[in-house]
This record gives sequence, structure tokens and C-alpha cells, in this order.
Amino acid sequence: MRLLRSILFNVGVLIITPLFSILAIVLFPLPAVLHSRIVSSWAYVVIFWLKLTCGLSYRVIGKENIPNHSCVLLAKHQSAWETIAFQTIFPPQIWVMKRSLLLIPFLGWAFAALKAIAIDRSAGREALKQLVSQGKDRLARGLWVVIFPEGTRITPGQKGKYHIGGAWLASHTQATVVPVAHNAGEFWRKNSFIKTPGVITVSIGKPIDATNLKPDALNQMVEDWIESEMPKLRGL
Repeated sequence: MRLLRSILFNVGVLIITPLFSILAIVLFPLPAVLHSRIVSSWAYVVIFWLKLTCGLSYRVIGKENIPNHSCVLLAKHQSAWETIAFQTIFPPQIWVMKRSLLLIPFLGWAFAALKAIAIDRSAGREALKQLVSQGKDRLARGLWVVIFPEGTRITPGQKGKYHIGGAWLASHTQATVVPVAHNAGEFWRKNSFIKTPGVITVSIGKPIDATNLKPDALNQMVEDWIESEMPKLRGL
């Protein structure tokens, strides 16, 4: 039954994604925040379809910790779920991603139209310069910048290396950082086609003012909070 439900979910996503990708491209001239609000309706449809077909929903702890201004969001990365659902939880946003993802038909073109920050990870210090330059621009436009410090999806119960990029951006732009933990990987696992019914828990930490904080110290604060929060979410 889970297989059939997952097939139905994916068929639905394959149908609606090209439509919203075209919408993102057509609406490119709109102001960034308005553009994001309209196109992110795709995420609301997908999350609704996920609940309807696979019985998978979510709840949020700490929603009062979401500031009313653009921030840098640093989150655990376990699943494809958070890249969709965060659009329904947080204000208009863009993501930091590998430049190669922009080449994916429809989806990559939509990312480009939404002004995602696409960087060359192999560029080292130059990549950090790109991140700060583009990130400062997106924050000034009123968009949140979403970064997964571990850089890739991590299996539940494990921890990856927290890369400095997100903390570097926040420190150099004096932006507010919002740390986020969740247990999506327990229901929608990395590289898994099958979605498990249940309720994903998203925990939002208190905002961190990056002013006068060194990137290393800020990165460690984020890592400590997320990793201390993760065991509390296991099995919920």
C-alpha cells in the first residue's frame, strides 16, 4: 500500500512541477518577495498532496521564534521534504545550492528564476565571496536565505561536518540566524521512494544575532543547538 501511495504522490508532483516552473519563469520580472510568495504555492500543493496520498503531515515547535525580517536559516538536512515544506513554514526564501542543479529541466530553471544562490563548491574562498555578495543582495530584497550547513542529506542519528558558509554569510552581513532541527528523515529517507505515514516535527530555535560573532563561533553555536535538539525529536 505504501508503494502505491508513493507512486501516486510522485505522479502528482511530476505533473504540477513543470507548470509551476513555467510560472516561475514567466513571473520573473516581479519583485523578489512577491515572486516567491506566488511560486511557493507549489509547495503548499505538494505538502497537501503528500498528506492526502501518503498520510504524512508535520507540526512546528517554536514558531514564535520566526522573526519578521529576512534572516539566514541554518537547518538540518535529512530529506527532500524540508526543501519543500520550509516554503510553507517560513517567509519568502531562496536556497544556496550547487550550480549544477540549475541545469535540471524545469526545476533548475525555476531555481534560477527565483534567484537562488548557485555556487561552485570547488572554488574555495571565491565561493564564499560569491555567497556573501549574492546573499547580501537577497537579504536586502527581503528574502530569507536557506542553507544546510552539512551540505548533503544526513541519515537520521548521524551527523555531518558543519561547513562554515552559512555562518560566514551571516557574520559578514550581520544577519540574524535561525537554527532549525527536524526529523523528516525518519519518514522520507534519503534516496527512498517510499514515504512513511506519520507526523514530522520541526523545531525552530531562538534567533541568534550574528553581529560581532566570528563565523567559527557562530557555526559552533548553530551546530550545538541543532545536534542537542535532534535526539529530542527521534521517534516523535
